[in-house]
Amino acid sequence: MIEAEIVDIEVCDVRFPTSMWKIGNDSLHTNPNHACTYVIIHTNTKYKGYGIAATLGRGNEFVVQTCELMFRFVKKRTTTEIYSNFASFWRQLTTDVELRWLGVECGVVHLAAAAIVNALWDLWARIEDKPVWKLLMNMTPEQLVSTVDFRYIRDVVTEEEAIEMLKKDQSRKEERKKILESKGHPAYTADIGWWSFNNQQLRSVCKKFKKLEFKEYKTCVGPTISVSWKKCNLMRNVVGKGSDKILIVDANQFWDKPEAIFSVKGFNQMRPYCIEEPTSPDDALGHVAIRDALKELKYPVRVSCGETCANRVLFKQFLKFGGVDFWNINVGRLGGVNEALAVYFMAKKHSIPVWGHAGGVGLGEMIQHLQIWNFICLSEFTDIKIEYTSHQHGYFEDPVFIRNAAYLLPNRPGFSTQLKDKCIVRWSYPEGTRWKYLFVTKRFKNELKYQKKL
Repeated sequence: MIEAEIVDIEVCDVRFPTSMWKIGNDSLHTNPNHACTYVIIHTNTKYKGYGIAATLGRGNEFVVQTCELMFRFVKKRTTTEIYSNFASFWRQLTTDVELRWLGVECGVVHLAAAAIVNALWDLWARIEDKPVWKLLMNMTPEQLVSTVDFRYIRDVVTEEEAIEMLKKDQSRKEERKKILESKGHPAYTADIGWWSFNNQQLRSVCKKFKKLEFKEYKTCVGPTISVSWKKCNLMRNVVGKGSDKILIVDANQFWDKPEAIFSVKGFNQMRPYCIEEPTSPDDALGHVAIRDALKELKYPVRVSCGETCANRVLFKQFLKFGGVDFWNINVGRLGGVNEALAVYFMAKKHSIPVWGHAGGVGLGEMIQHLQIWNFICLSEFTDIKIEYTSHQHGYFEDPVFIRNAAYLLPNRPGFSTQLKDKCIVRWSYPEGTRWKYLFVTKRFKNELKYQKKL
């Protein structure tokens, strides 16, 4: 490995006015502006690392400021020092004695850690001249497991067990890799069912993704059973009612436990494959009760969650209580790649399928690498999916590519996280040229001009 010293960091607040088009909204998050904290790590060599943690706009500046504050833990470290004992470094970054008190491996501090950690993985892959999925695939089991902090989860999976999992499946790697090189990694679309879409928009976008050969469709449900039923019925009428067309419904945490059970029963005849985030993402016991109730329906409905689970310990709770049928993993919400790997190992040991969450800036670019690695090296399942939404990809130097409803394997070095310069010029907040125009035309107010009301 090339020895490089980390000398500086740039952190950008990047936001997009997605609320103007009602993109990304659901029953709880009614007008978000998709955003990300964008980290660039500079070294004393030609290599840089680019990392992302995704947010929904307001408050993104807090993550930016926290990244700048946390740079003290990275500055003057060498790549050899970090990558030779990545788990130890990750623990140092996420357990600072003072910052930890603001949120124990969760919240703004953990989002900032994710952005920095993801930038470090991008840097590592660039130095090795490989995409991250191939970097992971080519590691020895011992080397890969050494990047993961198993504290708090050894009662579920240990380092030794993770190593054995990887060794057991070594022989299949080339065969699985060839499958993905030929067909890509299967995707499902979440672009068709934003809560504010009217019937015409919903019908149009369903037709679009049907032509693109998607077979799994996700829509938002929530406040009223009647509206949720109509949305699901319209989708079924357009995409088809056959068993090969899978309908996923997402409540985005809107309901409490009794309301979730009652609501899903109300549109059960639409045969939803699963309900995602039916209640609070922290309520493991609530998910258990919901899952038990939905098993008894005429058309049993699975339960999934994970996109807003803050850390591996929360995933452990769901695993222990048996509250979900499969997980959606968000590498921009967990503490970066290292903690995501911990979740994959827990899932493998206990036969939980892992799908990839991609509903945010750069999330698809990142999660494709982990899902590809998981399919090749770890998962026993062959029908795992990655979410797909069609927004903001054009601002990345190495964007996702979809063909026949599948992610094509990225082949450029890194984590696919580098934004184009024009993106920073236009959409850095609040100084970007496009944002200045939106402020002048009074389409938006500058959120950073806080004024204390007297």
